[in-house]
Amino acid sequence: MLHFAPVNFLTANHSTMRLSTEQIQTIKQETAHFFGARAEVWLFGSRVDDSAKGGDIDLYIETNAADVVLPAARARGELADRLGRYVDLVVNNHTKEDPIFEVAKMQGVRLV
Repeated sequence: MLHFAPVNFLTANHSTMRLSTEQIQTIKQETAHFFGARAEVWLFGSRVDDSAKGGDIDLYIETNAADVVLPAARARGELADRLGRYVDLVVNNHTKEDPIFEVAKMQGVRLV
């Protein structure tokens, strides 16, 4: 298992996030692999709070993929293995409304 030192990234909304460059690349690669190249991903939860310690990795993903249940389960496992942390995924494929979608997107930091 690889461990990377956390790096704080300043974003457009002046939030920081506690992920290494390698972790961000892994998340983006796996998101594209499981949900398509056009999928977008946001980090939210404790990892965008610079004063917090540890914590799992909460990701909000927007995709146009029709089926997201099996890809989400596989992505969660692959990301947890590669990142060495528990990963929570919230996946929005625009087939239903859920308040967590808006909260995660508004409070999160888009990984670009």
